[in-house]
Amino acid sequence: MIRVLVVDDHPVVRRGLRALVEDLPDVTAVGEAADGAAALALLAELPADRRPDVVLMDLQMGTGMHGVEATRRITALPDPPAVLVLTTYSTDADILAAVEAGATGYLLKDAPPEDLAAAIHATARGETVLAPPVAARLLGRVRAGRPSLSPREAEILQLLAEGLPNRQISKRLFISEATVKTHLVHIYDKLGVDSRTSAIAAGLAAGLIRAVER
Repeated sequence: MIRVLVVDDHPVVRRGLRALVEDLPDVTAVGEAADGAAALALLAELPADRRPDVVLMDLQMGTGMHGVEATRRITALPDPPAVLVLTTYSTDADILAAVEAGATGYLLKDAPPEDLAAAIHATARGETVLAPPVAARLLGRVRAGRPSLSPREAEILQLLAEGLPNRQISKRLFISEATVKTHLVHIYDKLGVDSRTSAIAAGLAAGLIRAVER
């Protein structure tokens, strides 16, 4: 029996995913959490015989701990579960950050239920699972020779696009403001720009970050 923990900030989506998981003959849901911090707390409380084999992880979760940071912390645990990202986002920044954080798979929420079931089984076996659009973006990135930002740099550029100042970025990513400024210098250099606005525009043009809805 494969045990799954569902992490998503939308209650309706969370319940729907749990129902889908429970409907599979050899898979069971051991719990659900509304953000990364709640998922970590639940993992610490669950007895050994109910610890999940797979964590279904959303990426953006409101003001709570986001999926990349949660994935990073979960995969650093002793004998960690595999993390399968299930999200609506398919930008280079999101994909690279999740993979760098330790995610075993990356699936989009518009995937058919049978694809999600297959991905859960593959992730539980330790196999890497990438949704076709995600695999295509990674391959296209290699072929096109796009500007290469590290996952942390891509995270910072995305937060810039969301309008966060350096201080809030440092708090969100648990790093110092000085470290944020150092990353910004590297981002500007790699993108060939000299301002935050130009960096955001270049990142959007290159598909490194996603557009922010205002």
